[in-house]
Amino acid sequence: MTRTARTARSGAASESRRLYHLRSSRKRSVTPPVVFPVTQSKSSAVPAPAGFKSLHLHPLILKAVEAEGYSIPTAIQAQTIPIGLSGRDVLGIAQTGTGKTAAFALPILHRLKSAEHAHGQSARRPRALILAPTRELAAQIAESFATYGRNLHLRHAVIFGGVGQRPQVKALQGGVDIIIATPGRLIDLMEQGFVHLDAVNTFVLDEADRMLDMGFIKPIQRIAARVPKKRQTMLFSATMPSEIQHLVNQLLHDPVRVAVTPEATTVDKITQELIHVPRAHKVPLLVHLLQDPAMQRVVAFTKTKHGADRVLRRLHAHGIAADAIHGNKGQNHRVRALLAFREGHVRVLVATDIAARGLDIDGITHVVNIDLPMEPEAYVHRIGRTARAGASGAAISFCDHEERGLLRSIERLTRQSIHVKQIPAGLSLAEPHPSAAIRPAHAAHAPKGGGHGGGGGGGGSGRRGSRGGSPGGSRVDGRGGSRGGGRSGSRGDGRGENRGAKPGGSSETGTNANPPRSPLSSGWNKPTRGRR
Repeated sequence: MTRTARTARSGAASESRRLYHLRSSRKRSVTPPVVFPVTQSKSSAVPAPAGFKSLHLHPLILKAVEAEGYSIPTAIQAQTIPIGLSGRDVLGIAQTGTGKTAAFALPILHRLKSAEHAHGQSARRPRALILAPTRELAAQIAESFATYGRNLHLRHAVIFGGVGQRPQVKALQGGVDIIIATPGRLIDLMEQGFVHLDAVNTFVLDEADRMLDMGFIKPIQRIAARVPKKRQTMLFSATMPSEIQHLVNQLLHDPVRVAVTPEATTVDKITQELIHVPRAHKVPLLVHLLQDPAMQRVVAFTKTKHGADRVLRRLHAHGIAADAIHGNKGQNHRVRALLAFREGHVRVLVATDIAARGLDIDGITHVVNIDLPMEPEAYVHRIGRTARAGASGAAISFCDHEERGLLRSIERLTRQSIHVKQIPAGLSLAEPHPSAAIRPAHAAHAPKGGGHGGGGGGGGSGRRGSRGGSPGGSRVDGRGGSRGGGRSGSRGDGRGENRGAKPGGSSETGTNANPPRSPLSSGWNKPTRGRR
């Protein structure tokens, strides 16, 4: 082939390729490519029903739901309630704040009410058992059952450690239909012969991944072995580690999986910010940020119980209304602190991860992670305290150089980078004058001989206690309250609850104190008047 022929052939090939690409580009301009969303919730494929009436719940339950102002079920409620009514096992993957408590409470109440004629009112035996990891979550679940079941004349008992067991035993002996419990105290009462689970036909595990973190898997297996095998089991978890999947395989039979959000994701309506700051400057930075009036109701998380107490003392020294809840605080103190925070008497609630689950308070504007959590999943649950029920919120995390590895784990889990914000200019590290210090909002109303120890004349774990009526704290935090209470104090964050008091003992008050018993320690049936 001559040189001229080769050149002509090459030019023809180039022209052919040019025309091919031109035709292809024209085709692409006519038909644009399809763009798929990055992440879709599984619930988006299932439209929510028009209202709760379409779920065929008992009329008395619908009446209570409507009285609370609810008309449209959330995604997890729309999917879970029909399955719960059918009696099938449920595996629910949902974050806190999505309405999952009602998702299992409403079908349980419906089924119990529908079968009421078969059991009668005499010799009540527990037919539903709900396990929760912490006292706070158990108490809030009990409140939900009380709210939705107000017209049904069903009875329930809430069982957890940190308080005397006598009122709980008395409620059980009076007969209950539903038990809401933390695993440790429930096992104690089972071993004492006060709880019998042979009539349970609905078994619920709420916040299963949190119970895994707290070491409750073996207690759960012990409890499940005492529940009849022929039952409905519902398990809810925000994340699905391999250990939870193993538990699902053990306890659930052919479950229907309901996932309303991707696993281990953060709520879109939460603004997340990160500030790199040395450990010694974290509390001054928090005090500086609290000068912003937009931070109206704040939950601040620390890594340890003692760290929470140190932060609390520093906030009080700056004249900031604050209180703390953690595993070393007695149940009465925790109830009072949550009430003061809910009613606005306390602006900042300092907490360990005990409050990362089950703290359901509307209007929390900010979550501050003074310390990053050791487990990245806990970050999701911490910041989920804000932006609840469709509201928006903000999460601010402090990170020193030793926590960079924890930060990387969080960002890998949530599949997003947290926006970094600079340390505010003019940050003051000066400590205030002691005259600026304040006490918690509810400390002034504490009984003289048995205060909670949040301030005033003595710490919660001090030796003075309440033997002579000295102002300050009874021995709530250390070894279990009054001298007659035995070693029934809280076991701290590791287990989230105590293992129970000796019969008749008190882990909350001194010998001169008679604080009111928590209204959450028995069902919505009329409280008993036992000895305190």
